[in-house]
Amino acid sequence: MQIAIINGPNLNLLGKRETDIYGSETFESFLEKLKGKFPAVEFHYYQTNVEGELINEIQRVGYSFDAIILNPGGYTHTSVALGDAIAAIKTPVIEVHISNIFGREDFRKLSHVSGKSVGVISGLGLKGYELAVGYFVK
Repeated sequence: MQIAIINGPNLNLLGKRETDIYGSETFESFLEKLKGKFPAVEFHYYQTNVEGELINEIQRVGYSFDAIILNPGGYTHTSVALGDAIAAIKTPVIEVHISNIFGREDFRKLSHVSGKSVGVISGLGLKGYELAVGYFVK
């Protein structure tokens, strides 16, 4: 099984930025643990701060991978094009957010990708990625 994990803007700073919200672990460190928990899964990890690059990556893996776990970061709330990209592909997507976007500023309560995703996991920290993988390998 091939699962793509695609992270959007500022998620390259996990472990450094706002550790009270996002925790102190880097994503790379977490990904190694995730690979250990799911040895039968072939993970592909991609992170970018650029909206168009996120769309390109979704399109690139969206017809050949078994699943996509997407944390669009701030683009969740602003990018209609990201939602359109998810609607255009065949691969199922789970939207993941480390923080509880519904408990934060009002503008974060709007997601342009939730309605195009098979599900949303929000507010469970990095554990949300693990839960998404568990859903797909069920």
